Amino acid sequence: MSPESFHTLYKLLGSVSGFIYPNELEIRWSILIVVYPYVTGLVAGAFILASLVKVFNVKDVQPVYRLSLLTALAFLLVAPLPLQAHLGRPERAYEIFLTPNLSSAMAMFGFVYAWYLMGVLLLEMWFEYRRDLVVWSREEKFPMSWIYWILSLFSRDVSERAVKFDMKAVRTITIIGIPSAFLLHGYVGFIFGSVKANPWWSSVLMPIVFLMSAIVSGIALVIVLYMVLIPLKGGKIDMKCLDTLTSYLFYAVIVDFSLEALDFIHRLYESEESIQILGVLIADKLMISLVVIQILLGMLIPAGILVAVKSMKFDPELRKLLYFVSAILIQIGIFSTRWNVVIGGQLFSKSFRGLTTYKMEMMGVEGLLVALVFLILPFIILGVLVKIFPPWKASELGEAKTS
Repeated sequence: MSPESFHTLYKLLGSVSGFIYPNELEIRWSILIVVYPYVTGLVAGAFILASLVKVFNVKDVQPVYRLSLLTALAFLLVAPLPLQAHLGRPERAYEIFLTPNLSSAMAMFGFVYAWYLMGVLLLEMWFEYRRDLVVWSREEKFPMSWIYWILSLFSRDVSERAVKFDMKAVRTITIIGIPSAFLLHGYVGFIFGSVKANPWWSSVLMPIVFLMSAIVSGIALVIVLYMVLIPLKGGKIDMKCLDTLTSYLFYAVIVDFSLEALDFIHRLYESEESIQILGVLIADKLMISLVVIQILLGMLIPAGILVAVKSMKFDPELRKLLYFVSAILIQIGIFSTRWNVVIGGQLFSKSFRGLTTYKMEMMGVEGLLVALVFLILPFIILGVLVKIFPPWKASELGEAKTS
């Protein structure tokens, strides 16, 4: 054994407690696999929020409808990149389309992703923006006029009949898109929940918990973006819209917390042979990330803030501040949830008698800097999309009033 290999092995053994198998010393799924379900959850949550307008006719959240679509698209474009970077041969990823394996949940992600991107999200955005694209192609100067003309697929019909067809198409696609969004992120939970050999992951509630936490994170993200972008665009925040958004956020947080509590109670009731090592895992390795960050900071405190705001008559400025703080805390909590599932599920041995430690690298493909790039990149893409496809018209920015 070379000195370098011996030194690496010595450091790994120093992070181990109890009995652990040699092939479990290193964590295989790193920070990139944490980023992946977090980003896909934001996609699903933002789209579900957009569906409230077109399917459930919730007019109060109309101001964030287009923003939700753009947010979903920006994050969906980045969603597969952490997986690509994690692969040893990312240039061969396209082969899942050439040689599909229906028995592999991981391999089927490419088809689910392609359907949701091209069959749902891009189609809905095109029909939603088609009339505006035609108008902008006539009003804007070169080269934007040509860009809008191409994006409209050379359409020129802005008649009332054509616009009505667009709206019907948007509603139909949104109805199809709701189960597609559930499938996109619920399947991520299914991948973890189907690993029977890992008691931390193996739960029938895992896909549902993943889905509900995705809805929570998506709504919270849109709230943050709405509160940041509207003032930058020179508009005023619609407090009726914001109050409605936070109400839905509160309901989603309650359901998500209840499901996670139910999952935990179910594990305690079963009391399988793994319950002891899971208790040690929580008390030793995940106390900060699970109990403090996920549950306390990410759920209980934001829920308490929202209850206080809904119960007391605060002035609009204080309400906006409290809403913003609670949405940020929820984002931190949901990311911690993904961390605890992905990393936490690899910290204990299959022997149920030992624990290891995950030490995140700063540099390298599996390092923190690359993960930060994948977390920041969707916001850069969203900035470009907002520039090309304005989510609000000038009249809507001027008409928004604070209550």
